Amino acid sequence: MNRPRGRPAQGKGVTRDDILDAALTLLDEGGGQGLTMRALAARLGVTPMSLYHHVEDLAGLLRALSDRVYAKVLQGVGRPADHRAEIQRILTRYHDAVGSHPQLTLAIFAEPLAFAGVSRDVTDRLTTLLGEITAEPLPWRDILIDHAHGSGLALASAAGNQRQARLMKKQYREALARLLDHLAAC
Repeated sequence: MNRPRGRPAQGKGVTRDDILDAALTLLDEGGGQGLTMRALAARLGVTPMSLYHHVEDLAGLLRALSDRVYAKVLQGVGRPADHRAEIQRILTRYHDAVGSHPQLTLAIFAEPLAFAGVSRDVTDRLTTLLGEITAEPLPWRDILIDHAHGSGLALASAAGNQRQARLMKKQYREALARLLDHLAAC
């Protein structure tokens, strides 16, 4: 190869945003098996080693993708007057993010070192909020997050069918409300 390290053939440098955009596209198209540093470098027209100037490894890449995709989940979160409403808002946003990029969630499951940053912040925030309304925040957190994962991942089956996706999102919100009602009754 005669092209400079880290530069596409056109001579334009690759940025972290370019890397994250391409990595998310690879994940969405081919799942976790489709996202390798070699495949990502080929997509970007750079050498695989040039990616390591922007992300330390695959786990770091997945953490960066997670931070980007899940960033909206905690937007506007502060000291809520209504803990239940805040839990519902966070989980609804998280569910939507999982449904938008299910392969990212599966890739994070497969790479435990990728669970950090915003993913960890979402989990910690839910644990804190649940601790305000139940003596058993950890089991409830796990139940609610697993429910968001399962329903969010199932949205992939409705890809291309807007009506089906809307129905599935509505069903998730109704089920979440029932779970939270049950939690409040305990």
